[in-house]
Amino acid sequence: MEKNVYLDLGYWVQKKAKQLGASQSALGINHSRSVSVDYRDGKVETLKESTQQSLWIELFAGGRYSSHSTNDLRKESLEKFLTNAVDLTGFLTKDEYRRLADPELYEGQSKVDLDLNDSSQGDITAEERQDRAKALGAYLEGKDERIISVASGFYDSHSESYQLASNGFEGQKESTSFTHGASVSLQGAGDKKPEGWRYYRARHLNDLVGAEQTANEALARTQDRVGAEKIASETMPLLLENSNAAGLFWRLMGPLRAASIQQKNSFLADRKGEKVGSDILTITDEPSIVRGLGSRYYDGDGLAAKSMPIFKNGVLSNYYTDVYYGNKLGWTPNSGGSSNLIVTPGMRSGAEIEASLDRAILVTDWLGGNANGTTGDFSLGVAGWLIENGKRVKSITEMNISGNYNDLLMNLIEVGNDPWIHSSFRTPTMVFDKVSFSGS
Repeated sequence: MEKNVYLDLGYWVQKKAKQLGASQSALGINHSRSVSVDYRDGKVETLKESTQQSLWIELFAGGRYSSHSTNDLRKESLEKFLTNAVDLTGFLTKDEYRRLADPELYEGQSKVDLDLNDSSQGDITAEERQDRAKALGAYLEGKDERIISVASGFYDSHSESYQLASNGFEGQKESTSFTHGASVSLQGAGDKKPEGWRYYRARHLNDLVGAEQTANEALARTQDRVGAEKIASETMPLLLENSNAAGLFWRLMGPLRAASIQQKNSFLADRKGEKVGSDILTITDEPSIVRGLGSRYYDGDGLAAKSMPIFKNGVLSNYYTDVYYGNKLGWTPNSGGSSNLIVTPGMRSGAEIEASLDRAILVTDWLGGNANGTTGDFSLGVAGWLIENGKRVKSITEMNISGNYNDLLMNLIEVGNDPWIHSSFRTPTMVFDKVSFSGS
């Protein structure tokens, strides 16, 4: 469909829903196409292409609310779909908190061209995709006689969406995404077969880190795992690699949501305005980064996306408040979830920080684990390096860190100047003091 056809269809659905008895509605129409090519040991393993279109709608009728979705966008089918949806809504319990956003919250969208769509994506041929996926593995041929297997892949997608609300909101989005990566397995001692990987993602194809660098990093990270083992349990500083720091902080997103606060499932409840981390912990939600992986003009409720401090010098500044739970809590909605998260950087590089540590563990990989958003307790598997006198002296694996986020955030003692820009969470190297490592 042409873009104006999608919008015309959206307005037709909106009008039909009102005719059928819905007092208000919000809807979205999405169309996407993605292609993935995977190679293993120089041969095509999988090749997939997927094209999808869908419509979701939220209905408000007589104080009742329901949400529905369909992949059939023919008008004759949509009319039956909407008739059934409105009828079903009438059987639900009334919910006074279910209503559309105040139209004033739709205002103030960024005027910056976020440049999220690479128009050249549609010109990529099947042969080029296969060549790109194969090349990643080809760079590693003969690089290490211990190589057992190399897997590599190239993935690209294009999506467009159209969002409407019956109280005046209209939004359009179009974006592309490109990802490539490689994983390697090596023969270690005995029956051990360490594995490692590296992948990169970007909005524009030309922004992807080069294939040779990506492949070499995947091999190097795997080589680092050869001979890795546990060491004795100890409490010491945790040096967190910039590309893996997000894995620790993403677990805070649940407790920061208004839904978790209202349902009393957050260890951060009732702590807005309080100091919950060290003075150097500052994280900002920034939706207007050009070509950012989390950039946007508005969220799922249609709220205009705006820069928002989450932590400022250790003080909890904001929760993520969507319309529904904002109504329940009596809070002004600001966003249903994160866009780009930016950790304010420090002064030294990761290498400089590492060289200054007498004894610490550098964490380069997460090996599963869990975190309790209600209490803040966590236990996470880690792999990486033992650091002594600023040098990597022993590869470690299958160890755990455990503790509570309340203590961990307070024990942040340094932040690097090297944010990882290949993610919507731009984290630099970070150092936490007094972390409990469990090993042999």
